[in-house]
Amino acid sequence: MNAEWPAVKGPVASQPNSGPNLDEVKAFMDRHYHEPLTTGQLAEMAGLSPKYFAHLFKKTYGQSAVEYLTDLRINRAKRYLAESGARLREIALQVGYSDEFYFSHKFKKEVGVSPSDYKKQARSRVAACSPPITGHLLALDVVPAAAPLDPKWTAYYYNDYRTAIKFHLKLTEPYSHLKFDANIGMLSRIRPDAIIGTDRLSADERAKLTEIAPSLFIPESEDGWRDQLRKIAHFLNREEAAERWIQRYERQAEFVRERIGKVLGGERILVLRIYGSRLHVYWNRGLEDVLRRDLRLEAADRGGSSVRNTPITLEQLRELNPDRMLLAVCPDTASRTYWLALQHSSAWWQLKAVRKRRVYPIPSDPWFEYSAVAVSRILDEALLLFTGKSTKALPH
Repeated sequence: MNAEWPAVKGPVASQPNSGPNLDEVKAFMDRHYHEPLTTGQLAEMAGLSPKYFAHLFKKTYGQSAVEYLTDLRINRAKRYLAESGARLREIALQVGYSDEFYFSHKFKKEVGVSPSDYKKQARSRVAACSPPITGHLLALDVVPAAAPLDPKWTAYYYNDYRTAIKFHLKLTEPYSHLKFDANIGMLSRIRPDAIIGTDRLSADERAKLTEIAPSLFIPESEDGWRDQLRKIAHFLNREEAAERWIQRYERQAEFVRERIGKVLGGERILVLRIYGSRLHVYWNRGLEDVLRRDLRLEAADRGGSSVRNTPITLEQLRELNPDRMLLAVCPDTASRTYWLALQHSSAWWQLKAVRKRRVYPIPSDPWFEYSAVAVSRILDEALLLFTGKSTKALPH
């Protein structure tokens, strides 16, 4: 009898042997992992010899059928340990082990800690599905075990945390053309204790992630960053850390508001974005929260939406004639070419902010990210741009 899969008494299922169909066998394992299974039985379902079934399964999925079933059982056990008050014997039976002592031995071998120790430190290995989630986790003093990192688009996280974040996920939409589904395989292999993403993920992606570990998906467009942070903190039992961060942010905002106010007074600002050969008045949620609400700066445009990317001509810009401008230039060749030409345009130099050299280039990081860490960094960047000072002087 296989030590991993006790022999089955009677058939678990029957289906025509119409040739190898590993996807159906794998799906069967997903549903029946808690039942006793044998390699011979699964091979018969696939219409293959046990030896060839084992070879083909590993070649197709990158791990043996035994390893895959163990992953299913251990991942489900981790969820029961983290989310339920069930006894160890009950959890062992629920995931397919009749012997709780063998289950404990197997769990410690696979995870590195005993089930009881794991329960005490549940959700200590967290996977972040996007850079903003990484920003929230770091605000809670949680360095994710896995997160998307990229030296261009997430330079701050990449430079400061690429060693501490052990598993580097691929950067996906909206940063690249990739779907998050490209990271599912790695997350399944590394077995995080919890996964946190947003509702930007598709329903299918969310379902797959939920199968891997307890998961939380934050409503991206509905909640402000404070509410997002609090929901993540509640999920990870770190509510006190969230409140400490928010309170510190409020002190930081007050500090920056006072000092910028002395420099800007009632001057009007405008955020511009160059994309292709067009100028756009640009606002996102982070800019809106920090510049307008927390710093109470006066915007040169009067639009009411907090998320905008509205084309504007040089003539219209001259009518607004802001005192200061923040400028984001997209990194593509067309945008950079237009920006170079614009600097040689007489109409551009007629603008008050340009003549007084009060145009401040801003990169996408952190100005285009919406997270607890990003908005704090935007505060610091704004103070540095407008006053030359840093919030490092802020008392903790």
